[in-house]
Amino acid sequence: MSITQQYLLDTHRARSLGEPAPPAPGTHEWRFLRAWREARRFRAVLAGRPLRDGSRTAPGRRGRRPT
Repeated sequence: MSITQQYLLDTHRARSLGEPAPPAPGTHEWRFLRAWREARRFRAVLAGRPLRDGSRTAPGRRGRRPT
């Protein structure tokens, strides 16, 4: 079963039970990835490893304001 089929099944079940619909797939991915990255950076600081300065990021991301 694909993720889309599972989402449609969950949406149908929630609607038939009068519950709120689940979030669409991929809705909170950026929030999760940001939290995961911050946790990695925090663990690196606790372990005494230097933080990367971000110079290895993709050129298109430079100058873009964080959200």
